Amino acid sequence: MEIDFSNLVIIVAVAFAMPLLLGLAPGLRLPSVVLEIVAGIVIGPSVLGWVEVDEPVRVLSLIGLAFLLFLAGLEVDLDRLRGRRLGLVTVSFAVSFGIAVVVALGLKAAGQIDTPLLVAIILVATSLGVVVPVLKDSNKLSSDLGQLVIAAASIADFGAVILLSLFFSRESTGIGAKIVLLGGFALVSVAAVLALVRVERSMLLTRAFLRLQDTTAQIRVRGAFLLLVAFVALAERLGLEVILGAFMAGAVLSLVDRDQTGTHPQFRTKLEGAGYGMFIPVFFVTSGVQFNVDALFASGSTIALVPVFLAALLVVRGLPALVYRGTIGRRDTVAAGLLQATSLPFIVAASMIGMELGLLDQATGAGLIAAGLLSVLLFPLLALTLLRRGEAAPVTVAAAPRLTPTTK
Repeated sequence: MEIDFSNLVIIVAVAFAMPLLLGLAPGLRLPSVVLEIVAGIVIGPSVLGWVEVDEPVRVLSLIGLAFLLFLAGLEVDLDRLRGRRLGLVTVSFAVSFGIAVVVALGLKAAGQIDTPLLVAIILVATSLGVVVPVLKDSNKLSSDLGQLVIAAASIADFGAVILLSLFFSRESTGIGAKIVLLGGFALVSVAAVLALVRVERSMLLTRAFLRLQDTTAQIRVRGAFLLLVAFVALAERLGLEVILGAFMAGAVLSLVDRDQTGTHPQFRTKLEGAGYGMFIPVFFVTSGVQFNVDALFASGSTIALVPVFLAALLVVRGLPALVYRGTIGRRDTVAAGLLQATSLPFIVAASMIGMELGLLDQATGAGLIAAGLLSVLLFPLLALTLLRRGEAAPVTVAAAPRLTPTTK
């Protein structure tokens, strides 16, 4: 069988060019993922028709999706998910999902969607990969605001992946059977954690890992790939979603890998280099190629879905941030709500799954993805502006008394 790589070459070239363009215009604060998806739309069948999704593109795109969820799982820090903070973000997510169900039922009653539960699940996730850089830029990553948002995003991503796997896996088994399968998957995850902890405590293996981790063996990176592929294969064998296996692989590694700053400080950088340098951009550009512009602009009512879904994201994920007000104050609560409402990767992945299963039509899927794009464009920028104004306000107040004597 002859394999044609011409489509993949164009996609990889676009993946290379988009962040480079942003690097040449540092004043343009725009996530690279947005340009990658938009560029995919332009080169895809809906606009220029330069690229189509063939087997090489499909395989690398699937690996990119798995790697994206793997790195998202790796961001989960269980040390942050404890005590009062865990209670706050858990309540926030429960309220968020309740609002999402109500909003989705309202959209169904209005004749806009057919599967309210799927849309509700799509609306409750938060894009941790976009939120973390914003918090870093505003020096809020280690603050109460930053820790709450990261914890909330972790809970939201985990909850959304579990709910999607429970109710909308590609396999047609019933809910009871899926709960049993999820329980079995959880037991395997616990067993993997225990086994990896034992490996970490073995002095013989630890010395071998230290010796091989920065050689051509790159043994820790290979081990991470093994864990990722094993969990993805297990999830697929159990009839669960691939994204659940990938996310859990990252969460397991995050739980086990506690000493990265002391013995292997470059490990996660290497994983991010492999993911964001090779596979994940292919997934995002391919998502743009598959984006159905014609379906989105087929009618005025379909176009109107985009602001509706954008507002739904803000209500579903932003409104529950009010539970933080007693902890971080009003301004930071609004910023937290905006950041929590920022979502794209899960929207893309879940919408693709919904369209493949025939549960979402092309117009609804395109509307959800377009709303996700706008959320990434608008909400972090608004949150960052709000946080910067909050930092500037005390300076102005403090400066005023010093000016008074000079004017007399």
